[in-house]
Amino acid sequence: MDGFISHVALFREIEFFDIRKLTNPIDNIKFIQADLMDDNFKIVDYCDSVSCLHALEHFGLGRYGDRIDYQGHILGWENLYKILKKGGKLYFSVPIGRQRIEFNAHRVFSMDYLLKIIEGRYQINSFPYVNDAGTLIKNTEINEDSIRTNFFCHYGCGIFELTKL
Repeated sequence: MDGFISHVALFREIEFFDIRKLTNPIDNIKFIQADLMDDNFKIVDYCDSVSCLHALEHFGLGRYGDRIDYQGHILGWENLYKILKKGGKLYFSVPIGRQRIEFNAHRVFSMDYLLKIIEGRYQINSFPYVNDAGTLIKNTEINEDSIRTNFFCHYGCGIFELTKL
C-alpha cells in the first residue's frame, strides 16, 4: 500500500485487496481482506481495472502471511482473471529473467512463461520493461529473440497493460 495505492488515494477512492489485515482505516482506501490464492474465490466480474504491481511473484511463498503453495501464483493469476470484467484492463508487473524462485524473496518469470499464461485470455496493449541497469525501455517489440533472452534481463521488471478478452 505504501506506493501506488497511497498515491492514487490522494486524489480518488481506490479499493485495495490484501491477505494481511489493515489495522487503521485510511481516507479514500476501501480495504478488502482477501486471499487471492483461495480456491473458492467468490469475487467475479467485479471491476473494469485491476493493478497487480510486484505482487504475484510473492504468492505461495509465505512471505506475507500466505500459505506455502508452489502453485500459488497460478491460483492468484486465475483469481485476478475472475475479478476483472470482460474488456477490463489489467496493469501487471513482475520480475523478468530466467525462470526461478529466489529463496525467501520472490519468483522471477521468463517471458516465455508469462506469454503462455497471458495467451488466449488477454490482449497485450503495451509492454515496457525496466532492464537490469534500471533503465525504462518503452515501445518494445516482443519477438522470438526477446522471448528467448528475456530482454537480456537477469532481474528486470516486465510491465504489462493487458485487456481481458
